[in-house]
Amino acid sequence: MSEWFNETLHDGYGQRLTMDKVLFRERTEHQDLVIFENAVFGRVMALDGIVQTTEGDEFVYHEMLTHVPILAHGRAKRVLIIGGGDGGMAREALRHTSVEQVTMVEIDRSVVDMCMKHLPSISAGAFDNPRLDLRIADGAKFVEETDGKWDVIIVDSTDPIGPGEVLFRESFYKACKRCLTDGGILVTQNGVPFVQGSEVTNSFDRLGPHFADVWFYTAAVPTYQGGLMAFGWATDDGGLRRAPVADIAVRFENAGLDCRYYTPEAHVGAFGLPAFIRKLMRS
Repeated sequence: MSEWFNETLHDGYGQRLTMDKVLFRERTEHQDLVIFENAVFGRVMALDGIVQTTEGDEFVYHEMLTHVPILAHGRAKRVLIIGGGDGGMAREALRHTSVEQVTMVEIDRSVVDMCMKHLPSISAGAFDNPRLDLRIADGAKFVEETDGKWDVIIVDSTDPIGPGEVLFRESFYKACKRCLTDGGILVTQNGVPFVQGSEVTNSFDRLGPHFADVWFYTAAVPTYQGGLMAFGWATDDGGLRRAPVADIAVRFENAGLDCRYYTPEAHVGAFGLPAFIRKLMRS
């Protein structure tokens, strides 16, 4: 009989997945890491009792957190990823041949190594791509100290507990703003608003002092239970999230992408927020 993985993210609400085969389980320098096989979602990676990614539905999260800002920007050549140890975000960013370099800053080397070994389909060779500059370092410290500039910054963080907590602070967002080129875009993982509404409120309040246009967009990722997932959006160019479908469609076609979730229509529609999420965005 299979062991059950019981997620511990929420009080009074959760999910469980059968651990049909445990591939790796160890306490790393920073967190508890487990990778296991599940009959529904394929291979699953969890940190500190919380599902981070699965082979079955990772494409939704990774496509929407990369292609939306890159195609909205339209001229992105340098992309910075904070986190993203499974390599899925780097994989999608590198699919844009117009992107000259992707810098990825991941705090936990063990996550990278074990995902390369046990979840190779997610990175799909991204770690061998010469356009990827992988740094094993603290992402918050990196943006505080670097002299680099990027057109798009993607924060692929865990939830705001443990090592990921610092990536939700106003000081971090301020440092990211300093690292963006003019018209650059910052996007962030912002949880599931129905059960993590404070993440939307806090990020909206903390991003607001530093960016002219702060908003959120959404996608439904099955293993991030609770309904729609929110992605933070921050830039000084308010026109970027209002680009019409026709313009995004031309960029999408020119990029030659073949996606499983992302479409230009999904891109534009994702910015249309339900009322309950808008109410979380207090000013």
